[in-house]
This record gives sequence, C-alpha cells and structure tokens, in this order.
Amino acid sequence: EFSSAVDAEARSRLIAFSDGVNRYGRHPRTPRPPAAPEFWRDGTTLVLDYGSGDQNAMPVLVVPSLINRGYILDLTEQRSLMRHLAAVGLRPFLVDWGEPGREERDFDLTNYICWRLEPIADEIFDATGQAPALLGYCMGGLLTLALAHRRPDRAAALAFLATPWDFHAGPQASIRMLDVMTPGLTTMIDHLGALPVDVLQAMFSSLDPYSTTDKFRRFGAMKENSDIARKFIALEDWLNDGVPLVGPVAKECLLDWYLGNTPAKGAWKVDGEAVTPETITAPSLVVVPKDDHIVPPGSAAALADALADTHPNAERMTLAAGHIGMVA
Repeated sequence: EFSSAVDAEARSRLIAFSDGVNRYGRHPRTPRPPAAPEFWRDGTTLVLDYGSGDQNAMPVLVVPSLINRGYILDLTEQRSLMRHLAAVGLRPFLVDWGEPGREERDFDLTNYICWRLEPIADEIFDATGQAPALLGYCMGGLLTLALAHRRPDRAAALAFLATPWDFHAGPQASIRMLDVMTPGLTTMIDHLGALPVDVLQAMFSSLDPYSTTDKFRRFGAMKENSDIARKFIALEDWLNDGVPLVGPVAKECLLDWYLGNTPAKGAWKVDGEAVTPETITAPSLVVVPKDDHIVPPGSAAALADALADTHPNAERMTLAAGHIGMVA
C-alpha cells in the first residue's frame, strides 16, 4: 500500500508539472512595456534613460548582473523598479549589457568596469551636472562597488541589492560541487569562448532542485489569464531570456569569486588594484533578502559588515523576500 501511494503521488506531481509547462508554452503574452529612450551606447552595451524630464532630478545609475537581462528591473508597467524611481522624482538610468558581441567576447570584469561603467558615469555627470547615485543588483553590485572604489567622484551614494561578497558564507556543498565541476567547465569555456546560458540555468536550478517542478505545478493550478498568471509568465519569460558569460568573465566569477572568495579576502583586483569596501566614503545601503537561495543572506550581510567597520554612513535593510522577488 505504501509503495502504491508513493507511486500515485509521484505520478500526480509529474502530470501536474507537465500540465503547467504546457500551459506556460501556450499562454498568451502581454507585450513588454515601451522601451525607455536610449541615452548611451557602446558595442552591445546601452543605457536607457527613465527620467521624467526634470533636469534637476538626482541621477541614479542602475547596474544589473551580466548573467541575466536587465529588464527584470522594468518587468511590467506595474512591476518596475525603474519606473518607480522615476515616479518618486529621481532620474534613473538602466545599464542594458545586451548579449556579448564581437567586441565583448574577450572582455574581463576590468573591461566592463573601466571601458563601460566609467564612461557611462562620466556621460551622466556631463549631462546632468551631478555625480550619480549607484544602485547595483546582484553581481551588478560588485561592479558598482568597483566603480565607486576607482571613481569616488562619480558615486554620490551607493545601494547594493542582494549583492554577494563572502562567497563561502552559504552552504559548503555548493562550493564543493563547483570545485568538482571546474575542470569540465574550464574545458567548455576554453572550447566555446563562453559559458552557455543552459549551463548557467542548470547551475542556478541546482541550488534549489525542487523549485522548477514546484513553480510549474503551482502555475498549472492558477486561473488562466489571471493577474498572478500574467506575472508568472512575465517573470518566467525573463528567466528563460538569459545571456552567456564571456570566457574571461566566467572564469573570474567561478574560479576567483566563488572558489577563491577573492572579494571577501580583499584579493579581487580591477585593473591591478584590489577593490575594498573600506575605501568607500559615500553613504551606502545594503539590502539583504533573507529568503535568498542564490545569494545567501550571510554573503550579502558580509558586505554590510565590511562597510560598517569603517563607514558611519553605512546602512542595511533586511527584507522578507527572495533574490528575484525583491525586485520583481
């Protein structure tokens, strides 16, 4: 009886998962919000200006991760951090990294920071007469920290959303698994010149193996074309619209950040110079989502601790949210 019950439950869950995936594939899509005006472009990197036209508004440079598309910060008309920032009187600029092209295929993190973020910050200063506040999401927070470290004159304030710092603060099983996978991943990166999207997706899914089946079973039970179903579609379409990581960046992230934990050790270098929070003088805010399984709360809290050690204007906020839910 026990064996039969387990078999019946497994079949029921698999059928519900399959039904949810099929419904997702055929569900009607709501068009994306109108694109904001383009402010700057170089290679496949562009910057979108969400400002309302107030020339005196405080500029905010928003930097997303290199792994996922930046429009998670402008997901729908109703779920848009960028449009919210504009509505409260700021002038937000969103970096859209795009899919790496011929020019970016040999980029490392130093190239993205020195050749893209620094010119963007200069262009915003020239256009507005003000140094922008910098807001970094996830991996983008590390890039903004490096920008502020190198160019304090272009960082009026800093906000870090779910930004990892101590990469060994989470479950050690993930680090051990990555260590075992490293030779194969390195060979793949050397052969392809990049870390493919499908591999990145699989690595993130492995952090919470049941999440994929659970979410599609929940979606299968939603009322079709309901508000919650449309939100699920928008978010899932974004998740499936990732970009590959170019080889040098992939190796720097996997080998130096995750395995070597170079940021927390003060050993991560940009253009030959170590990036350390102790040099930051601008007011800063670290936002830690306590239900984050992609960036464990301890990893993000380590950045808040490092800033607070030498910085009286460092604040932290803990949210009852997950890594993506905090902005979506």
